Amino acid sequence: MRVDLFDFDLPDEAIALRPVAPKDSAKMLVVDPNGINGLELSDFIARDLPQFLQAGDAVVFNDTKVIPAQLEGTRSKPNPQGGNSVAQIGATLHMRTKDNIWLAFVRGSKKLVVGDRVNFGNEQTALDCSVTKKGDDGEVELTFDLYGIDLDEALVAVGHIPLPPYIALKRGEDEQDKKDYQTIYAKEDGAVAAPTAGLHFTEELFAALDAKGIERHFVTLHVGAGTFLPVKADDTNDHKMHFERGVVEAKTAQALNEVKARGGRIVSVGTTSLRLLESAVDEKGMLQSWEGATDIFITPGYAFKFVDILMTNFHLPKSTLMMLVSAFSGIENMREAYCHAIDNKYRFYSYGDASILFRQNQFDQKNART
Repeated sequence: MRVDLFDFDLPDEAIALRPVAPKDSAKMLVVDPNGINGLELSDFIARDLPQFLQAGDAVVFNDTKVIPAQLEGTRSKPNPQGGNSVAQIGATLHMRTKDNIWLAFVRGSKKLVVGDRVNFGNEQTALDCSVTKKGDDGEVELTFDLYGIDLDEALVAVGHIPLPPYIALKRGEDEQDKKDYQTIYAKEDGAVAAPTAGLHFTEELFAALDAKGIERHFVTLHVGAGTFLPVKADDTNDHKMHFERGVVEAKTAQALNEVKARGGRIVSVGTTSLRLLESAVDEKGMLQSWEGATDIFITPGYAFKFVDILMTNFHLPKSTLMMLVSAFSGIENMREAYCHAIDNKYRFYSYGDASILFRQNQFDQKNART
């Protein structure tokens, strides 16, 4: 499928640099291709979510916790002409593969060769590593001298919150981002990007869901920096997804299967939760306990097996997430929704407003073949 089908023009001022306060007062666009809730497009706010759900439905959240995975350091090695050759290196960790090994996207990766040593520490904290592999698109495997909790503590001491590029290019990270770029239910360390649909939830919104008899469940997908990478290919078949690690516990799988069995709907908060659930479901539509890495790439034509409703923010043009929401609610429906959002001053991307998407019942075969 052509990638340019998922392109659109977005005014620069539509990119949110800070979240609204309170967070559940963000706008929420309801996209209902099937017309079950009346208008196909309608404007609400995030705290209105419970009115679109029913007792017995289950909302699924990604409880990953953003770590300070943005590192700045130096590579130093002897120069054949004498002295040392020093290069500035910027790394964004994106997936942990072993206790002391991370895959990272590195700014200045051409300056590195396997065997190089890089120092990310400061006067108070030592944080050194070796380059043990080099891959595509600036991806580098870094093997740290520290392990486990010692490595985690060093990252907290010297690392920075990896704000999305479209924010970081306009302003620096500050103390407020440490609160704003984390969901209230974040628990499992490992993400380098927030599951941003969850940023709209407050304790008050949780209480409203509970009062209506709507279940809450948690899965874990450690969001990687690959979520910000542009799709450079002209055709979706030529795009390579990066892996992200996730866990669906057995008790969660059982509870969500029971929800489906009694006619309840599965509401995914965020594309990360959806990708994990769709990775863990079997061909019969039964969710399985699951742990591992997924590179699932969802584009129009994908047959959703488990998720019924998706709450998500507004995504970048020509991005894999724009493709995912188009698969979920239809390409033309999402084009219309995004035009509506731009015309009505919705705020886009990580700190922006929300949408709640109902899954399109009948897949548009014409769009699939375009």
